[in-house]
Amino acid sequence: MTDVMVDVQGRVGLITLNRAKALNALSLPMIRTLTATLLAWRDDAQVLAVAVRGMSKDGPFGAFCAGGDIRFFHQAALAGNPELDDFFTEEYALNHLIQTYPKPYIAFMDGVVMGGGMGISQGGSLRVVTERTRMAMPETNIGLFPDVGGGYFLSRCPGRTGEYLALTGHAIDGPQAVALGLADGCVSAAALPVLWSTLGATPFESGTAAEQWVATRFTATAASMLPRADIDRHFAAPSALAIVQSLEADGSEWARHTALLLRKRSPLMLQVTLEQVRRARAMSLADDLRMERDLVRHCFHAAHLGRAGSTSETVEGVRALAVDKDHSPRWNPARLEDVTEAMVAPFFVSPWPAHAHPLRALS
Repeated sequence: MTDVMVDVQGRVGLITLNRAKALNALSLPMIRTLTATLLAWRDDAQVLAVAVRGMSKDGPFGAFCAGGDIRFFHQAALAGNPELDDFFTEEYALNHLIQTYPKPYIAFMDGVVMGGGMGISQGGSLRVVTERTRMAMPETNIGLFPDVGGGYFLSRCPGRTGEYLALTGHAIDGPQAVALGLADGCVSAAALPVLWSTLGATPFESGTAAEQWVATRFTATAASMLPRADIDRHFAAPSALAIVQSLEADGSEWARHTALLLRKRSPLMLQVTLEQVRRARAMSLADDLRMERDLVRHCFHAAHLGRAGSTSETVEGVRALAVDKDHSPRWNPARLEDVTEAMVAPFFVSPWPAHAHPLRALS
């Protein structure tokens, strides 16, 4: 059984992520299939638009994509497997392809949409969520940073909500995603099967017509709002440590909970993530993805810290969450107070000259 099912029905290319047991976590073969499919359809006059969904254990929809295959990251880093580099280079190139795709790309973001799942949906021309959507960029939980273009799309959320989502990994629902500009509209999960089948059965005259037809099915939903004023005040502080100290001085239940959450994350990667999001505000997507490719290389090969993959924050984070499952990562340094600029700054120096960068062709 294939992990990515592709089909053309009528004039619409239909993609179903079919790795339900792993919540459709992306593997390198899946990334390659998605890329090859989109490139073929880009030049196929028969295909007017593309739609993508995920499979759950109960059938179509119910889960979109929980991110990259983090167990593969762990195994590949320990083994020195060069496919780890290939994974990130090809994943980020796919994210860029979706963002710049010349035909409508409709992402049905039902259920879990996290990490790499955001990478294959945020660049879509129509991003559809439901009452079941659980959306997050939880990478700081594994000693990583919100990649797959996370710097680009999170930095464009209103106020300081991008910094908040990036550092905490907080999960939002469908209506909140619309309110923050991370989705275009809500539909009822119950309506998805008919929407999907109608896309393939209707003789649309253009891809835009197909996209507009889906958008007419959006329903108005009230979002339970995040504490925007508090987020904007605390998460505007100049460093991750200053953000946490501001929260700790606040006294409210929300601030106390948020500070405790941040104290559990990798101190080093919190500061790297904050810097990433703030730099990305002034970047194009292509430049952001090149920066993130540099960052992820340093995450697994932090030579300036004297660390190889096996001793990286990311490998330790994945070990604690998904391998040993002891939920007790041994971060180094262990406290935000001990993170220095000398530890953070080299993450933003590219290990490649511009002419040899793995993503040099992105524009």
